[in-house]
Amino acid sequence: MKLNRISAVTLFVNDMNNSCGFYSRIPGFTLTYSSKNFTTFTLGDNIGKQTHLNLELANQDILFDNRLKDFGRIIFHADNVDALYCYLNNDDSFSKLIIIESKPENAKWGERYFHVRDPDGYQLSFAQPLKEL
Repeated sequence: MKLNRISAVTLFVNDMNNSCGFYSRIPGFTLTYSSKNFTTFTLGDNIGKQTHLNLELANQDILFDNRLKDFGRIIFHADNVDALYCYLNNDDSFSKLIIIESKPENAKWGERYFHVRDPDGYQLSFAQPLKEL
């Protein structure tokens, strides 16, 4: 079990239109998904070697004094997300340092994933494409 690469970084944004306008003007970013609350830009041409920038509309739960209290999340691709979850969950040195927020689950976007918070409270997501299971 190992991590293969950073798959995506998700940033919480206050204004989806302004943020999309900004990132869509940067050469190399290709808009690959867009909704009212969530947008994905893709970098790279080779499937399996692409990196994604996700923009997620911030809600009141992540605001503190009208500022974001969380930047978003970093998503890592792993070769076996269930084995990694078991390792992190059962290793005392990790379980004292992190907060496991969810168990592995299948997502509608085609990945199996789970979330943890690192010692500083940053959210990390570990995912595996369902086609690899």
